[in-house]
Formats: sequence, C-alpha cells, structure tokens
Amino acid sequence: MMVFTILLLCVPIGCRAPWRTDVPTLQQPIYQGSEAANMVALVVNVDWGEEYLPSMLDTCREYDAHMTFFVTGRWAAKFPELVRRIARDGHEVGNHGYGHPHPDQLSVGMNERDIRKTEAEIEKIIGRRTTLFAPPYGERGAVVLEAAERTGYQTILWSVDTVDWKLREADAITARVINRIHPGAIVLMHPLEATAKALPVIIRELRAEGYRLVTVSRLLADTPVPEEGPEPTNTPVP
Repeated sequence: MMVFTILLLCVPIGCRAPWRTDVPTLQQPIYQGSEAANMVALVVNVDWGEEYLPSMLDTCREYDAHMTFFVTGRWAAKFPELVRRIARDGHEVGNHGYGHPHPDQLSVGMNERDIRKTEAEIEKIIGRRTTLFAPPYGERGAVVLEAAERTGYQTILWSVDTVDWKLREADAITARVINRIHPGAIVLMHPLEATAKALPVIIRELRAEGYRLVTVSRLLADTPVPEEGPEPTNTPVP
C-alpha cells in the first residue's frame, strides 16, 4: 500500500496516468487533400502584411481564383475591412489564433480561449463562424490538437511550404511551388511583396498543369481524415 501511494503522488496533478485506457484519440492535423483529384488549395496565414493583401486579392479576382486566409484575431480587429473583403470576394476565412502565441507552450484551456476569442472577432466582422484552425508556427502538440477538437475545429497544416518569409524572391517562390506541387496539396503562403508578385504566375502555372484552385474546405470535402500525416517541411515565422 505504501508503494502504491508513493506512485500516485508521483503523477503530476492534471496529467493523464500512463495506465489509463479511457484517453480519447485526438483528431490529427490535415496536411493535404485527396490525391485522386487534381485540386490544390493555396492558403495565406495572416498576422501582418496588410499592405500586400489588396494586391493578392486583386490577382485572385482577375483570375477568378479562391483561396483560404487564416487570420489572427488581433489582425482582424485592426483590419476588419480587409477581412470583409476577403469574405466578400468568395475566399474562405480561417482561424489562426488571436495573438500568434506559441500554442505548444500554452495549456489546453489557454488554447481554447485563444481560438474562441478569434472566432468571436471574425464572426463579428463577417457574420460566420470559422471551422478550420491553422496553429501559429505550425505547432501541433497534444494541447493544441485537444483544444481544436474541443472547440469543434479541424487543424490544418500544409504539404508544400513556399518559405516565402525566407526566400523573399518571386521567382524562387514560384519555382518552389511548381517543383513540389502534387494533387491535393495545401500550399502555405504569407502576405509579402514577393509572394504577391509570384501569385499570378503560380496561378497560371498550376492551371496550365491541369490543377483546379479551391479552398481548403472544398479540397477536403471528399477527403477522409487521416490517422496521421507527414511532417511539414518547414515552420513559418510569425
């Protein structure tokens, strides 16, 4: 009895004991859609870069292309007109957390509050609830996945990373996408000058290869949720 008591005391409060069998399996992140159809989704994670977003939106309108924009709550609160334009132009708006924290360093409850605060801010602006969550920095620890699941979100990552925050050259960004593209790809971008310049070329090149450009929700409409996925190749800066 004494040994058993000591073992119990060694388990940190709030932690799940390793012998428990009632711990639910967390829904894993989505890295890509089905490879059965030639569809790809271009996504833009937004916490800055508002000066380049109008150009990217103009390009999308010119080419009749639709993307998914994951915006932070604090950015949405500062630039509600841009959020409204994103939605009005037919793009999908997703949840990117409120203040772009490192979610792996937060508790489940703190992550939940961050997601819900962003959801409320975006819903106030466009009148619709977000359903997809792109965690800042691509962090996907158990606390992040559990918070997303509790709040009713699907966690979205990517299979092709432009690394535009590092390359900063339109030709290099375009080449990286074209060289790595595949059916069902989710392509990660940020609102940068070089990305805005690369976007029309990327759209033309992808369509020339027979790809349809769709939102993440459309891409995943007929894609089963995987039990696990590949590791993302790069982690974006904020």
